[in-house]
Amino acid sequence: MAVTLTPADRAPAPDRTRPVRDRHHRGVSRWVVLALVTLGALVMLVPFAFMLLNAFKSPSDYSNGGPLSWPTEFYTTGLRTYWTTVNFPLKLWNSTLIAGSVAVLGVAVSLLNAYALGIGRVRGRLWIVGLFLLANMLPQEALIYPLYYVAKQVGLYNTQLSVIIIFTVIQSAFGTYLLASVMSTFPRSLLEAASLDGAGKWTILWRVVFPNLRPTLAVLLIFFFIWTWNEFLIPLVMLIDNQTQTIPVALASLQGDRLMDAPTTNAGALISLVPAIIFFLIFQRTLARGITAGAEK
Repeated sequence: MAVTLTPADRAPAPDRTRPVRDRHHRGVSRWVVLALVTLGALVMLVPFAFMLLNAFKSPSDYSNGGPLSWPTEFYTTGLRTYWTTVNFPLKLWNSTLIAGSVAVLGVAVSLLNAYALGIGRVRGRLWIVGLFLLANMLPQEALIYPLYYVAKQVGLYNTQLSVIIIFTVIQSAFGTYLLASVMSTFPRSLLEAASLDGAGKWTILWRVVFPNLRPTLAVLLIFFFIWTWNEFLIPLVMLIDNQTQTIPVALASLQGDRLMDAPTTNAGALISLVPAIIFFLIFQRTLARGITAGAEK
């Protein structure tokens, strides 16, 4: 009985001896890139290592050996001095209140503005978006005197509300520009289908647009919080009372006109850095998911 072979049967058997290239295999160029990135990360950690080294160094060790010497004792007086001198728990609460309020309000204002510009298609949309882009390019030094004058006139000077309002407007300018660009590419068919189902503008915003933009909004929330936390110039000018100042302003108050206690300053910088690091560690997965989702879209 004759057997007819198909083309697939005539094909040679795969070579089982050839090594299989798995997904974990890395070429030489990838290892070089990884080594360069690791080296860059270590270089960026050098200032933090010096700060940690000098935070636990006594003033005598610092004056005798300099910032690169190893401390002869574990000196913690600088930490206690900074904690009590600037009333760090109060400054921590002020910074958290201001940065958290700005992050939430900035994202909300950005979402509403971008919804009107990107989906609502208001007249003069390109000019308005360009105006928001121009607002992001203005230095704070050019805005500080008008902001100071207006705050004095309306009675908000030396209040945390003034700083919250200022940074909400500043951060939402960037958020509006970013989200308006994203919403301009939103599928029109999806919006039209929701309208045909009887959904109004608010329903479309919260049931259709908001769920799709949630990862991007989470990234904006994290960025707004960190950016506001690190701000120095505007809080320095607008908050002159010790009860309303933020952590960066309190840290700058340790430096005098002719004398600076370097170990105490490094200890204060170390304590001030810890809340920001904790915040980043808590939300790093949210940040990574948001960036990945944005890349996939």
